[in-house]
Amino acid sequence: MFKKILIANRGEIACRVIRTAKKMGIQTVAVYSDADARAPHVRMADEAVRLGPPPASESYLNAELIILACKETGAEAVHPGYGFLSERESFARALEEAGIAFIGPPPKAIAAMGDKIESKKLAKEAGVNVVPGFLGDIATTDDAVRIAGEIGYPVMMKASAGGGGKGMRLAWSEQDVREGFEATKREGLASFGDDRVFIEKFIESPRHIEIQLIGDQHGNVLYLGERECSIQRRHQKVVEEAPSPFVTPEMRKAMGEQAVALAKAVGYFSAGTVELIVSGADPTGRSFYFLEMNTRLQVEHPVTEEVTGVDLVELMIRVAAGERLPLTQEQVTLTGWAVENRVYAEDPYRGFLPSTGRLVRYQPPRETRDEEGVVRVDDGVLEGGEVSMFYDPMIAKLVTWAPTRIGAIDRQVEALDAFRIEGIGHNVDFLSALMQHPRFREGAITTGFIAEDYPEGFAGAPADERLVEDLAVIGALLAMENDFRALSITGKLGGPMMPAEERIVRVGKSEHRVRFDGFQGGVMAYVDEEEAGREVIARWEPGQPLFKGRIDERSRTVQVARRGRQWRLTSRGASHVVDALPVHVAALSRHMIEKVPPDLSKFLICPMPGLLTALNVQAGDSVEAGQPLAVVEAMKMENILRAEKSGVVKSVSAKPGESLAVDAVSSRSNNPALSLGA
Repeated sequence: MFKKILIANRGEIACRVIRTAKKMGIQTVAVYSDADARAPHVRMADEAVRLGPPPASESYLNAELIILACKETGAEAVHPGYGFLSERESFARALEEAGIAFIGPPPKAIAAMGDKIESKKLAKEAGVNVVPGFLGDIATTDDAVRIAGEIGYPVMMKASAGGGGKGMRLAWSEQDVREGFEATKREGLASFGDDRVFIEKFIESPRHIEIQLIGDQHGNVLYLGERECSIQRRHQKVVEEAPSPFVTPEMRKAMGEQAVALAKAVGYFSAGTVELIVSGADPTGRSFYFLEMNTRLQVEHPVTEEVTGVDLVELMIRVAAGERLPLTQEQVTLTGWAVENRVYAEDPYRGFLPSTGRLVRYQPPRETRDEEGVVRVDDGVLEGGEVSMFYDPMIAKLVTWAPTRIGAIDRQVEALDAFRIEGIGHNVDFLSALMQHPRFREGAITTGFIAEDYPEGFAGAPADERLVEDLAVIGALLAMENDFRALSITGKLGGPMMPAEERIVRVGKSEHRVRFDGFQGGVMAYVDEEEAGREVIARWEPGQPLFKGRIDERSRTVQVARRGRQWRLTSRGASHVVDALPVHVAALSRHMIEKVPPDLSKFLICPMPGLLTALNVQAGDSVEAGQPLAVVEAMKMENILRAEKSGVVKSVSAKPGESLAVDAVSSRSNNPALSLGA
């Protein structure tokens, strides 16, 4: 067994590998860029080596620097994590030549399966169903338009070396191909050093299901069940679960055996994943097609670990050291259900635009593990740290397990209520909304789920009547506790005033009258004219950011923030502005004048922090609604900003190559009614 390994990655996956290595008694070496000098993975490792400046091309993607770090520290092996160099044949081969073990598959398998075009050819030769498409080189946009027309719309354009949802564009028309082909090439070149693009038919109403493989160097390859990864946005996975609610035991066996056969055909060992696209319209489930093989550890591997009881990172390390797999296919069992949500630095209330900056508050839910369920948080950030524009926007992975699928989903909802992040935009509310969505809970999902169910974007999870009433009770209780604290202040004009026991509480547009009566251990709350009170048992003190308690039989976890005289209560996937006023004050408050927000419709507002890579207009240009105006690159993705209305550009206040902040003004129209916001 290795005595020391180097982790050629960052963030949560670096921390994940370090934890297993420490459990195995193996020393670890972290590498870092200047942007990650104080990152958690650097602190966790036994040693750390600086690679270079923040851009990945000058740090985490520089194979020579990583090999040099191995030699300087005496690391005998390298775990690449996922992304960066994890699927670079040249990196695995360079390590081999340097006498350093690669904790991953052999270079020839990476070469065979890492290239999407070549892997599809191999799969086809092996008799595996592949999606109809064109697997040759596509030189120009005109060629892409011709090929897409021959295949038939809709089509998917993919970077040959792509992965992780990057370098992918869905095209429904010739215009989509003309606008997206070059962008796909650029993303492939920027992220993977390869600008080749292929085009294939887009399977409508598809489900994305993948098979987890593990193999050793003695010819043994096992499949560890499947994962359902259909909940995606922009082809980036958001939610994963194991097993799939769609897959039958017969399907699982057929998919698994097919994946194993493909792996054995290329001499594969270590962890790997065969991704399949399944037609959700086929009730038999037999219409599944080979999509690609990821020759690395997947982001979503924890759900497989939770249902199988297998530590995939440990098996990868043992396989790399030459050991045999410690189990057979017959010994692989799936127990219970696991769900993983990816917590991203993005703002779902602003079209899921990337968000960067400092984590002013970062308090994940408490991890638990018992027979009834599991709450697991895999992260690589700390409160006070910074989410950089140079890397992937994932903050953490929240994983829950329970004996049943609904039990695992409900644990997600409860844990997400306690996930506190401030300083940057995040998708916690959106994830909670997904977990509560009836279609998701029924398992009736496809890769188009988010686009179909949130066509106008996300505005918070809808709150049922009982939640609104409970928030009214909590808001009134917070206001009363706050007033009790005010009683301790001495020297006030007029002396102390006892808190009102009855209040008018407004939760958004809903209004309720809440009255309290004390009882031992808590209070009884009466909402509106109800005769039966609600038993409220909770412990909260003014200033605490989290309210945890029980109202009757319902457990409530609510994030609390004071906003002037109002409260902002966040729970179950949405934030609610709450007013809790004494009855006579509530009557007077109706006469308050509302502040009207300024009119920004004349500006094209930069919706995210990023790099302005292209500006398509100048002062004096006429623009039409829907016309592309600028391109902003953020989190390694290109975002096209379009005109929402027609007008004339009055001035331009930014130049290509400049870094823009959120809400930075890119251009301005001389038509006050024109909105160029995107």
